[in-house]
Amino acid sequence: MMWHELGVAIALLLVIEGIFPFISPNAMRRTLQTISQMPDQPLRFVGLTSMLLGLVLLYLIN
Repeated sequence: MMWHELGVAIALLLVIEGIFPFISPNAMRRTLQTISQMPDQPLRFVGLTSMLLGLVLLYLIN
């Protein structure tokens, strides 16, 4: 059962991640260019914050 849930989670992630480039590819391109020019520290902070929010949501859901 765990593999099924993992597959569903990955599929949902791909759907959610695909919405922005599908709706506005030019804005996505500009966003990626901006991100590529940012220093490492703010990107790490965003990544850490995203992971922590995900863990909190998982805790609250379960």
